[in-house]
Amino acid sequence: MAIYLGGEIKQTMNKRNLDDLTPRQIVEELDKYVVGQNSAKKAVAVALRNRIRRQKLPEEIAQDVLPKNILMIGTTGVGKTEIARRLARIADSPFIKIEASKFTEVGYVGRDVESMIRELTEIAVEMSKQNAYEEVLRAAEENTEEKLLDLLLPPTNLHYQTQTDGVDSPEITEPPQNRTREKLRGQLQSGELDTRTVEIDTQDRSNATIDFVGGQGMEEMGVNLKDMFGNLFPTKTVRRKMKVSDARNYILREEQENLVDMEQITRTALKRTENSGIIFLDEIDKIAGRESGGSPDVSREGVQRDLLPIVEGTNVNTKYGMVNTEHILFIAAGAFHVSKPSDLIPELQGRFPIRVELESLTIDDLKRILTQPKNSLIKQYQALLDTEDIRLEFTEDAISKLAEMTAEINKSTENIGARRLHTLLEKLLEEISYLGNELEEKHQRIDAEYVDERLGSLIQDQNLRQYIL
Repeated sequence: MAIYLGGEIKQTMNKRNLDDLTPRQIVEELDKYVVGQNSAKKAVAVALRNRIRRQKLPEEIAQDVLPKNILMIGTTGVGKTEIARRLARIADSPFIKIEASKFTEVGYVGRDVESMIRELTEIAVEMSKQNAYEEVLRAAEENTEEKLLDLLLPPTNLHYQTQTDGVDSPEITEPPQNRTREKLRGQLQSGELDTRTVEIDTQDRSNATIDFVGGQGMEEMGVNLKDMFGNLFPTKTVRRKMKVSDARNYILREEQENLVDMEQITRTALKRTENSGIIFLDEIDKIAGRESGGSPDVSREGVQRDLLPIVEGTNVNTKYGMVNTEHILFIAAGAFHVSKPSDLIPELQGRFPIRVELESLTIDDLKRILTQPKNSLIKQYQALLDTEDIRLEFTEDAISKLAEMTAEINKSTENIGARRLHTLLEKLLEEISYLGNELEEKHQRIDAEYVDERLGSLIQDQNLRQYIL
């Protein structure tokens, strides 16, 4: 599963250059979204800072400075994935989260371990492309405006110069038409012409596809054949009618594509993948050891051995070129309930020298998770209901009660950490969300009594909560 993390962090990073961020400041950024887990935050902050330090070294030394991969150990819902995702946003790095259990040993049906490098490269290309588009945005907007004016007011007199005369012909100008064009320009910029219909030429490529039945590396073969055969099906121009607002978006993207250099974008993306890529390997404990009961799982140790060269450093062939994985940062995570880190093969263990154990969440942690982060659950629900003019207010005792209930259920049933808060809050606010703007009372106050009324009987009924909570 690839997750593209766009420029959410750019607003923060514009104010503070990444080169100037110390590990302590990186932890402060992470604190805005993740509660607790200071040891894990420090480990990833140092790993990110070492990348910045490495880029300032001479080439001959930098080549030998390898990233210190991290192994996070902790139950589900304590913040392992969130720490890695926020770190990637801070660094504006290509990032993917992938489950190690999705891979299988070579020779068995499943995903090839090299596919995660291809996905990471795709994300890096997309990020580089978006950056390049932003750089040429101003010029593309000017070209788009001129093209829209040509569509709205086609030139009535065209003059062609020829080289046979040896003398330049006098330029023909039409002041009235120029005045009309400038008037239309003003209307176009103010949005008055957005609903007017224009005809534009669009490119339409035949949707010829070739499907393959799975197997190792077949997704890459499919991509290569698609690119190869794509040139055999020429694009044809189709004239379409659309509103000016829609035509502006279409022409703008077309102009951006014409103004950027795809070869330069690809080179930048490959370099970005190799030096800044972050891969989060989740559920690594699922490929450690063997199945309980002694029956061997044929793919587990094989997957570890297939992962080893990728983590160790090798060249992977992608459709954009070769990618060296030596300096990609790998962050592995697992609950390790059944197995333990020492069940991994020694070679793979050695490639994750930094190990951090994430602590189980306390009641105080759960209370902070509900209120402290910038995107906390309570703030999310308040914003959602505010769209229907409903003001949601949570009292301190209600927040304490929710945290206590969450801790109690996690202790007596499966411990799923902070994810239990999602379940309880959804159940708590079910009635309010259902009625929405039909509620007469727009100010809804949630206190401990309301929490008891909505969730009390559910918490006490152990059989019921196993199904609902």
